Amino acid sequence: MNTLFFGIVLFLIVLAVFDLIVGVSNDAVNFLNSAIGARVAKYRTIVTIAAVGVFAGAALSNGMMDVARHGIMTPEFFSFYDVMCLFLAVMVTDVVLLNVFNNLGMPTSTTVSMVFELLGGAFAIAVIKIVSGATDSNGLALTFGDLLNTEKALSVIIGIFLSVAIAFVLGMLVQWVARMVFTFTYRVNGKTTDVGGNLGGLIGSSLKIGLFGGIAVTSIIWFLLINGLKGSSIMTPELKETINENTWLILGGGFAIFSVIMTIFSAFKLPVLKFVVLFGTFALAMAFAGNDLVNFIGVPLAGLEAYNDYMANGSGDASLYMMMSLMDTSHTPTIYLLIAGVVMVLSLVFSKKAQNVVKTSVDLSRQDEGDEMFGSSGVARALVRNTQKTATVIGGLIPDRAKKWIDSRFNSEAAVLPEGAAFDQIRASVNLVLAGLLVAFGTSMKLPLSTTYVTFMVAMGTSLADRAWNRESAVFRITGVLSVIGGWFITAGAAFIVSFLITNGLFFGSFVAMVIAIIVAITILIHSNLRDTKNNKNSEADKLFSKILYSDDKTECWLLLCNHVKLTTMDNLRFVTLNYEAMTTAFFHEDYRTLKHTVAQFDGQRKDVKRQRRKQIIALRRIDPVLSVEKGTWYFLTINSLSQMVYCLKRMGEPCLEYVANNFRPIPGKYVNEFLTLRDEIIRIFRRAISDETTHHIRDDAARIQNALSDYRKRIIRDIQTKQLNIESMTVFLNLVQESQELLSALRHTMRGKNKFEE
Repeated sequence: MNTLFFGIVLFLIVLAVFDLIVGVSNDAVNFLNSAIGARVAKYRTIVTIAAVGVFAGAALSNGMMDVARHGIMTPEFFSFYDVMCLFLAVMVTDVVLLNVFNNLGMPTSTTVSMVFELLGGAFAIAVIKIVSGATDSNGLALTFGDLLNTEKALSVIIGIFLSVAIAFVLGMLVQWVARMVFTFTYRVNGKTTDVGGNLGGLIGSSLKIGLFGGIAVTSIIWFLLINGLKGSSIMTPELKETINENTWLILGGGFAIFSVIMTIFSAFKLPVLKFVVLFGTFALAMAFAGNDLVNFIGVPLAGLEAYNDYMANGSGDASLYMMMSLMDTSHTPTIYLLIAGVVMVLSLVFSKKAQNVVKTSVDLSRQDEGDEMFGSSGVARALVRNTQKTATVIGGLIPDRAKKWIDSRFNSEAAVLPEGAAFDQIRASVNLVLAGLLVAFGTSMKLPLSTTYVTFMVAMGTSLADRAWNRESAVFRITGVLSVIGGWFITAGAAFIVSFLITNGLFFGSFVAMVIAIIVAITILIHSNLRDTKNNKNSEADKLFSKILYSDDKTECWLLLCNHVKLTTMDNLRFVTLNYEAMTTAFFHEDYRTLKHTVAQFDGQRKDVKRQRRKQIIALRRIDPVLSVEKGTWYFLTINSLSQMVYCLKRMGEPCLEYVANNFRPIPGKYVNEFLTLRDEIIRIFRRAISDETTHHIRDDAARIQNALSDYRKRIIRDIQTKQLNIESMTVFLNLVQESQELLSALRHTMRGKNKFEE
């Protein structure tokens, strides 16, 4: 039995490694999005600086593991068997939940995950103990108050609301003030961000950048002292007291000294803002590793200590030996911290999921138009509509002269962003500095603000203040923000419920259930990582669109757009061909499962065509205006015809699916065989279109098959009127024939539009 417990502890440690990998992938958005979004350095440089911060934070972390030991439960009332069930359930739940969020590209909070998993598991054990009539040493019946520490969970919930609301509002206000001061056109590193090339006064611009840099660097250093090093071994109680007693002296002196230094640096054309952003990235990465390391390895280490205590002092019955040892403060060996730091660094450098999560945050806050990852929702549409009405009312109260002056400070069209940047260095600096200040302030006030929540919502607030959410993109971005926020709350509920259920299963299922849970967890992890390897291969179309966004050459944009349209057109034709064949075959063979799977893909493809159209319209705006007008008609003919094809599939697929689901009699074989001959001709024509055969030959052959289908349809109608045929079945079949005609018509329009567009 002890061997089995050792195997469970070993598995907890292995899961801790996976948890570190998954957790770092998820939380990389906290400290990477600003530097990557502003393109202050190469991706490799940014990740290297963040990696140094992560390793330093992990190596210096100390005394932060107590929340896993006695922050949620009261271990003196929990047996060794109880905590092993609890810890295994927490780790299995944690890895699976974080993996799901990473695959969706949605940032979530590892702190909330761990706390609510512990709470769910501990609640399950508490219920079992109370129902079984467990008592304390005095013979009094145990209550939830004795077994659980609910204050921690409550403080996390309060922190969620505080961090979401306060971070967003302050991000919006601070960025508005910063933009009023700097505008989008300012001197930085001796260069201008003005599209007209105007530099402005050297002294004035250097002084503004210097003062801003002084505030930023001072704030980041304070954040490091208060938050980044709060759990480290070098932060002694005496040093903490000294910092608390001299807070204003540190802040005031730091501001004065660094403002002078940064002003001099700016005057000598040194990259002050880049330094601020990279320094802020290092600080947030260090604080993240130092404070959130408990979220990844706290539970496994607590399990290891519980096992060591049981082996040294236990009497052999795991369900009777109580975990008094977990009431003590943890003293994590340095070697564990160093190993964790190495794993976190490697995860950060090589993780594709981290790039996916960062992309979500950057795309939602980008200044210019781009690929909108989210659709629109009713709530987002209502918010945008009501906000526009409110803005109109407020705008009417502001004098026209003041309004004109304010608008001139927010003229983003006059700005020049670095190639590939989603926003400028001013906003990146505000994101990092304000996020650091809020987390440091929350820490000093003993409020458990989530680093993920704060950094994400600050970024959303600053992007709103910068007018990055225009009328064309606001509804999509608000939908994205609401989706992310909703995901945070879902995390808490899902973590509690799943952990509660798994803990019960492990407790009553004993070692058999534990082995099954381990096998299931390993299977999910392997499957998820294999799927992620496939999904992370960027399509050629995505790469082309990125090149279009970051190219200033209109001729190059036109050539890239032609390639993009051709590539997406062929992908859509390939989709139509495969699914048309699969759907008709499944219908005639009454294969409900295949038919249902095929029809289920049509809505997703329809949305995908809309996303492609949105991207390509953005690209059309980046080419020569005269050429854009000339080619626009043919482009819209092409993309609308592709969309019509998907609608054709949907209109023929849904009646077929309903018919097969109801188990109605099959279509007479005579009609099926005749149609399949025509269908095979249709498929061959589509395949010729995919192979880029001469357009007019394809259009001529498509017209010929259209006429054949038309004659066939008339014959079916005549047979329905003159023969004893089943009206229900022949109506569905007639719809299939008619939509096949429409499919060919859409193909002819597609080929015509594509040919004219590429001429």
